[in-house]
Amino acid sequence: MSAVTNPATVAECLRVGAGFSQGDRNWIVQEFATLDARLAAFHADATELEVSVKDREARGQKVTLECWIAGRQKIVTTSNEEDLRAALHDARDDLRRRLNDAKTRQEPRHNKHIREIGQPGPDQVADADLGRVDAETA
Repeated sequence: MSAVTNPATVAECLRVGAGFSQGDRNWIVQEFATLDARLAAFHADATELEVSVKDREARGQKVTLECWIAGRQKIVTTSNEEDLRAALHDARDDLRRRLNDAKTRQEPRHNKHIREIGQPGPDQVADADLGRVDAETA
C-alpha cells in the first residue's frame, strides 16, 4: 500500500456553501477534524468537501455535506437536527461511515493472498489460462 504524498485534510478541502459565512469556516473545520484520519488516504488535490445549510436556525433546517473524491461517486449526507452543531456532527459521522463502507467495498475480502500481494495483472491471468489449456490437451 502506497502512502499519499499530499493527504487530504478538512482544512484544505472544505468549502462553505449557502447558509454559512467564511467566518463560520474555522469552527466547522474544528468540528470536522475527526474526518482527517479518513481523508488522509486520498490526495488533497483530488478531494473536495462542501457544507451548506438551508433555513439556518429555523425549525426544519437542513445541513448538507457533500464529498467529491476523484474516481469515486459523490457522497452526500444530510441532517435535519434542530441544533446546528448536532446537525453538523450527524452529517460528519454519516460521511465517515460512508467513506469506511466505500473503502471496505473496494478491498478484497475473503482472499488474504490477494490482499497481501495484489491481484494478478491481465498478462499473468492469460499465462495461467494457457498453461491449463496445454495441460488439458496433452
